[in-house]
Amino acid sequence: MRRDSRQKRSKSVNDKIIMYSGVGVVILAIIVVALVMYNKNLGDDIKDETMSLEEMAKITGNYTDNSESASTEIGKTVEESKNEMARNSVNQINSNIFANNTTNNTTNINNTTSNTVNNTSKNTTKNVNNNTSKTNAVVTNTNDNKKTETPKKELEFQKPVDGEIVREYAKDNLIYSETLKEWTTHVGIDIKADKTTVVKSSEAGTVKSIKNDPRYGLTVVIEHDDGYQTVYANLLTSEFVVEGEKVDKGQSIGTVGNTAVFESADEPHLHFEILKDSIQVDPCVYIK
Repeated sequence: MRRDSRQKRSKSVNDKIIMYSGVGVVILAIIVVALVMYNKNLGDDIKDETMSLEEMAKITGNYTDNSESASTEIGKTVEESKNEMARNSVNQINSNIFANNTTNNTTNINNTTSNTVNNTSKNTTKNVNNNTSKTNAVVTNTNDNKKTETPKKELEFQKPVDGEIVREYAKDNLIYSETLKEWTTHVGIDIKADKTTVVKSSEAGTVKSIKNDPRYGLTVVIEHDDGYQTVYANLLTSEFVVEGEKVDKGQSIGTVGNTAVFESADEPHLHFEILKDSIQVDPCVYIK
């Protein structure tokens, strides 16, 4: 009895072991199948992602073999692989864009430099030619001026009235004055002439002043070239000219009178002076 009971218990235990073993095998088989399917799906996803990146690289013209980089994806998640590969593609695209922009900028700089050099060269050549032309023109004008230039004519003063010189120039000597009753200097010459005798300009010039001098009476002063001035004093009238008027040589300017206080005792005459740079000189030296 006891032996039968033990055999039954032993058989029951064996049956349970077999049942549990079968269940374990089934579960293990299910796990293995699930792992195989998961790995297959993971490989397909990675392949699909790789193909999409390859297609993107082909579109941008930057396709490279990803077999080497795919080996580095072992141990990474699918999401990490996607992100890293996307970043690499974007960086490559940006690098190409930057390289293209740099090339374009370099080309533009070279073109600008070339244009600047060409323009500078053209402008410099043009300026040199213009300056050379101007220099030649100046030389030509100078030569023409030298050819056409004529010697400047010296002034030739004439006697303002016809008559005898009754008192000489005496700037450095003393002569006796009948009016003043003393010996004094005389910075002009006195030309004897009747009253109302017409007085003429000794040389061409401009009437500087017409005034009533307290010593020499009615006086006309004419300015000439080269710093010369002529003085016509002891006049009766100066009705033929006005101040600022340009007069020709021999043009009438007034008439002889007797208005000089310092020479009132003398006979009617014209008191005539010539100044060079505001200094009285001997008129007889300059009258031709």
